[in-house]
Amino acid sequence: MPVIDIYTRQFCSYCTMAKRLLERRELAFVEHDATGNPEMRAEMIQRAKGAATFPQIFIDGRHIGGCDDLYALEASGGLDRLVKA
Repeated sequence: MPVIDIYTRQFCSYCTMAKRLLERRELAFVEHDATGNPEMRAEMIQRAKGAATFPQIFIDGRHIGGCDDLYALEASGGLDRLVKA
């Protein structure tokens, strides 16, 4: 099973939508809530090579991007390939 990390913040509708997709697909993930945590936000930005919006999603250490990127990956069938690899 792949390791999925998702950096989120409270009251973020995109974070909620991304988590719902992962839950609907029954994919386990580790949520890193960066609300009010500048150190965690800095870690996310470093891992995401400068991307500062929420959420930021990683599968087995590979940066996927944000919510729209996750949904595009799902629509193209790429999410299946990543989680089955």
